[in-house]
Amino acid sequence: MNNEIWKAYSHGMAAALQEGGVHVSAMLLRTYRQLDLSDTEAMLMLQIMVYMEADLTDFPTPEELAERMGLTVREVGHSLGRLIKDGFLTIDDYVDSGTGMQSERYNWSGWLLKAAELTAEQKREMKKADRQPMKPQSASAMDLFSVFEQELGRLLSPMECETISGWLDQDRYTDEIIRFALKEAVFAGKLSLRYIDRILIEWSRNRVTNADEARAHSQKFRGRS
Repeated sequence: MNNEIWKAYSHGMAAALQEGGVHVSAMLLRTYRQLDLSDTEAMLMLQIMVYMEADLTDFPTPEELAERMGLTVREVGHSLGRLIKDGFLTIDDYVDSGTGMQSERYNWSGWLLKAAELTAEQKREMKKADRQPMKPQSASAMDLFSVFEQELGRLLSPMECETISGWLDQDRYTDEIIRFALKEAVFAGKLSLRYIDRILIEWSRNRVTNADEARAHSQKFRGRS
């Protein structure tokens, strides 16, 4: 970059800095959609910040905001009304120290407060989830896993472990009846959890609750076949 170009660039940057700027918390941009603010409403709030902090205008008119955003005055008025109604924006009265006259200015601290509360709640939920201990498998389930792995000749997949745990915890099948269903599957040469599940469902429909009843039911079934 030669000296002339660098000088022009420096003057341009200096002029841009003199125009002023607005610091916007990343928290506001991360959460505004979760707070049910539309893109237009969030931009309207940001434009109000620009007017106050860069343009030194504490109370821009709906006409000024509409012109800057390319909206109608009615659209701006509707959005301002909603933001004030829901506590994102307020209008404060104050006495101008220079003129001694009473004036009005916008106050967006409501938006900051709502965003901070939501962010704090999300962090609390994340910490709670991190502290939540993993549900330990019961001794019965661990024993069953070992039995099934021996019969299958391989390790169980996570989904298969979940299925076996479901038989115990959700379907309330006994350890005894699950083991006997496994034996029935081995006997039938259909060693799959899907086949075992069908056996357990069939026994449940016929009120089979223990190995003796299951044995009698199976013998009866084989006698008909």
